[in-house]
Amino acid sequence: MTFLRTAARLAALLALAAIPAAAAEEPGAATRFRIGRLEATALLDGTMSVPNDGKTFGLGRPPSEVAAVLRANGLSTERLDLSIQPLLVRAGPRILLFDTGAGDATFIKAGRLPASLKAAGVEPGQVTDIFVSHGHFDHVGGLLAKGGGLAFPNAAIHMAAPEWAALQANRSQAALVAAIAPKLAAFAPGAVILPGLVTAVPVNGHTPGHSAYEIGTGKDRLLYIGDSAHHEVISVQRPDWTIDYDTDAPRAEASRRALLQRAAAEGLRLYSPHFPYPGVGHVEARGDAFLWVPQAP
Repeated sequence: MTFLRTAARLAALLALAAIPAAAAEEPGAATRFRIGRLEATALLDGTMSVPNDGKTFGLGRPPSEVAAVLRANGLSTERLDLSIQPLLVRAGPRILLFDTGAGDATFIKAGRLPASLKAAGVEPGQVTDIFVSHGHFDHVGGLLAKGGGLAFPNAAIHMAAPEWAALQANRSQAALVAAIAPKLAAFAPGAVILPGLVTAVPVNGHTPGHSAYEIGTGKDRLLYIGDSAHHEVISVQRPDWTIDYDTDAPRAEASRRALLQRAAAEGLRLYSPHFPYPGVGHVEARGDAFLWVPQAP
């Protein structure tokens, strides 16, 4: 399945599972925590829900099997709820933003990033660097303002070169590509982007150039995982189950398991833009699977 077909299917699936798009009128949410010497803030953009119908999570498995795992964890068996929460990091004169939410997409409940930034005390023009995990709309939609211009006019936009190439080939994203091209700084997968501050971590299979980001150094570092895992139960406790959003499912499943194994072995603190807000925690090994353990910021 190509990147373009996957992106189109993702939009269609979430349109079917839509919640009325009123979130832009709701207040923002900004939860501060620290990454060593760095000040970080979880920024809530919105939420989305996907039906447990065997077509998205646990692809090819009966919904009853997915429901059993959800029920065992005290969650609804009818749907899977995902958060949308970019990450803000202050590093001296730099203000870094990891992903930008869904913008004004009408088919999910999003659009709260501007209010969340305001709650964090940051104006869009102050953001110096944006790090894009991948080109799906719920991660890049917020790059554009409502009028079609850049929402963050002074920011360099960092994206893995294979991801940028795939985005450029996506005709439905032509307006976005044209707007961000002058600010785009493509990097090789795994590159050290800002020494001592941000290093790209390739997590293959979701999209052609999907990247996680390691922020900070030493024992205090944090790993922003992008879409390496979407759901705090299904993706973590059943990492080998197929997710329809993944362009290359077998490769994505292997990458997901490898990332979770590394995180558990090293005690890495993680930030997930789709796990329950504010998305900070770690994973623990549980036999052949893992357990998400949220942490208070």
